[in-house]
Amino acid sequence: MRLLHIGCRHFRNLSEVQLALAPKTTVLIGNNGQGKTNLLEAVFFLTTQKPLRAKRLRELIERGANSTRIELDLEIGGANRHVSVALDAYAKQLSVDGKRSNKLAEVLGPTPTVAFTPDDLWVVKGPPSARRLLLDSAATSRFPAFAAETRAFQRTLKSRNRLLKERSFAQLEVWNESLARWGARIWVRRRRLLEEMQPRLQIVFGEMGPDWSRLHLRYAPLGNAAFFQNADEEALAKALLERLGAEQRHDVECGYTRVGPHTDDLEMALGEMDARAFASQGQTRAFALAWKVAEVANLECMLGTSPALLLDDVSSELDPERNAFLMRFIAQSQTQVLLTTTSANLVQTAALGDSLWYQVCGGTFKPMAAPGG
Repeated sequence: MRLLHIGCRHFRNLSEVQLALAPKTTVLIGNNGQGKTNLLEAVFFLTTQKPLRAKRLRELIERGANSTRIELDLEIGGANRHVSVALDAYAKQLSVDGKRSNKLAEVLGPTPTVAFTPDDLWVVKGPPSARRLLLDSAATSRFPAFAAETRAFQRTLKSRNRLLKERSFAQLEVWNESLARWGARIWVRRRRLLEEMQPRLQIVFGEMGPDWSRLHLRYAPLGNAAFFQNADEEALAKALLERLGAEQRHDVECGYTRVGPHTDDLEMALGEMDARAFASQGQTRAFALAWKVAEVANLECMLGTSPALLLDDVSSELDPERNAFLMRFIAQSQTQVLLTTTSANLVQTAALGDSLWYQVCGGTFKPMAAPGG
């Protein structure tokens, strides 16, 4: 897949933008708060149907406007396609080649975009929710059905929690079974993703520092790693259903569901040490970079196609050694990159290949010559 051109109207502070995208690297340069990240979020939202930063979709619409629209021209399998999304306070409408469609994922395929933002750099030291998001973002790119599966799980969880708060027990058994079924599916997806990612992650992480290849990830939500690693989906669903039944009295007292994929954590260790407690700042940031590089490599290997990589001002947060590693990866990879930065000094122009540069100011994008070009 190659992104060719993006258009935005009333998207955050982007009143009207039409932008050609380079086959290899598009660089957006400008001060903070000018709209660079908003452009990346527009690409991310259209290709994944998820906001990059917003908690509510209404936040994506420019202040004072009633709706927003994003359009993207892209090349897939040798054919040019046009996809768009229109969003207002009430509904979202997708279109493919000018016709309304709810099958955008089938057009784009399972690997549209991978985003790397400064928030990702703190995932090791952050709360469990940050690590769950890391897992699920990668799983959404890897498995086409995962987004719909997680939505089904969240709907079921919300319904069960409502019954718990209302102390309405008549239908709890039905919701327990549904939650266990969808929860097991999420567990299977996360487990498969980690099986694919861990060896690649260890190699990439080991390239960044001495003896860093001793990185290990452990995900055992049922407290029994051997069972979790070997159980099939049916057995996992049965185990979760039993746990939900055993914890139901406590769940009623708390008013929410306390066990399931939504409460899990991904443990990280460097040798025998808990990375959350003992990893240095350089190691934690190196892990985040290594994860994104390994994620792209895994998608290329398992699905035979490269995602677009969105890099939101991460060079300013990386030390020179890790930033140089990122630039080498960009140079060697076939991945199309959209990159934001506040300074050209943070970007190694020679590593970017064929590139387009835009100066960003107040939501407008002005073409500029590559520094040193």
